[in-house]
Amino acid sequence: MELQEELAHGKSTLADNIKKEFEHNITMISHDCYYKSHADMPYEERVKLNYDHPDSIETNLLIKHLEELKSGNPIYRPEYSFVEHQRKEETIKVIPKKVIIVDGILIFENKKLRDMMDIKIFVDTDADIRFIRRLMRDVNDRGRTLDSVIEQYCTTVKPMHEQFVEPSKKYADIIVPEGGYNIVALNMIIEKIRSII
Repeated sequence: MELQEELAHGKSTLADNIKKEFEHNITMISHDCYYKSHADMPYEERVKLNYDHPDSIETNLLIKHLEELKSGNPIYRPEYSFVEHQRKEETIKVIPKKVIIVDGILIFENKKLRDMMDIKIFVDTDADIRFIRRLMRDVNDRGRTLDSVIEQYCTTVKPMHEQFVEPSKKYADIIVPEGGYNIVALNMIIEKIRSII
């Protein structure tokens, strides 16, 4: 199962509720963990990169990891620091499970990745709510300033959303308004997963 969200708007709640239901049969992988490493670049340069373009993520590595998990092999996925804008040295071991949730805003943009998915879910939330949630997350959890979040939103987030995220909605099997807060959609998704496993 794959979850695509527009930006910070209920996807995590939806994924967490699904995870609770299937506890030991589910694992989750975030596309965000696969941001490319820029160890050769100073911090001042890394903060200027466009992290909302598909080229900023090492999607081929994610695809390779999913192939391994589907074959029953564990993987060591990257870990990313949003404070340092850098991939961490340590990796996280991921054990294969019956259900794999892949989440991210750009996961439907890549056809090969899309074709690996059994269920494609697009979490759809109003742009104002997305921006407010992103602002709160980036300031509170990632140490960003209000000005830097607004500048990034205007220069890369919004344009990339319009170019890549919104058009990819057409590939979704299910579009869920308000993510994990939509109980009817949540129950339908849970029943669909049960029928598969």
